[in-house]
Amino acid sequence: MKVTILDGGMGQELLNRTEDTPTSLWATQLMIDHPDIVGAIHDDYFSSGADICTTNTYALHHDRLLSCGEDYQFEDLHRLACEIALKSRNKCKKGLLAGSLGPLGWSYNTELFLPLEEAAKLYAEIVEIHSNYVDMFIIETVSSLDQGRGALTGVKETDKPIWIAFSVDDFDGSKLRSGEPLSSIKTLVNTFKPAAVLLNCSVPESINVGLPFLQDLGIPFGAYANGFTHISTEYLKKGSTVNALSSRTDLSPDKYADFASGWIDMGATIIGGCCEIGPSHINELAKRFKEND
Repeated sequence: MKVTILDGGMGQELLNRTEDTPTSLWATQLMIDHPDIVGAIHDDYFSSGADICTTNTYALHHDRLLSCGEDYQFEDLHRLACEIALKSRNKCKKGLLAGSLGPLGWSYNTELFLPLEEAAKLYAEIVEIHSNYVDMFIIETVSSLDQGRGALTGVKETDKPIWIAFSVDDFDGSKLRSGEPLSSIKTLVNTFKPAAVLLNCSVPESINVGLPFLQDLGIPFGAYANGFTHISTEYLKKGSTVNALSSRTDLSPDKYADFASGWIDMGATIIGGCCEIGPSHINELAKRFKEND
């Protein structure tokens, strides 16, 4: 069985390399200040064995930029992120680029969702900017059915593959962060027919619980967990920073790969990492599970 290796997290890796003070723009501000380091991180993920690297556009939404007086840079920043990733891929001479589509409102907070038509329009705008650069799109950290429906509606006109990644509760992997049963995503999958479905940005123990719910959807599936202890209530407040989150100290590359081995045993064919999962983790995944090129 061929396993596709995704890259790892970008925001935390940028913080680790710059030691800058986190802002509510997270990786966007760090890209403005350190575009060369964003490129170096992409380089490291490709060198570590990633088959797919995602653009640094997860948090690049109008509302975040407006709150910091930076919305005039919206299109330029999306193009910059795509160009940095494309340069890295061309340097590596292999691999795919995925346009990252993060949640509107605020990550993990399902009370800040937008009406369907408004959300779809905002996602469609990003897809149009990315289309000349990327090979595919990944809708990330979807925490409710409404979030998933808005994003999938917004990307439905593209002819590029669409993957969607749901985030599950850190203490009950059978539920989305909204509290809705993970099994309820079947309706979305059947309606919009994404090319793959994943679980992401949750603790690996919850992904262990949630992954079996993807086994009968009839499409490729996989997972990429984060390295936080849990998502705190404080972080759910819009405008908070990652200082409200605590990182685990027990998730070494070897231990993370042990979790991924269990996911592969369940039938997962796509694995990677999210926040706090870096190039060394991806290298271990590639060493263990990637077929020789």
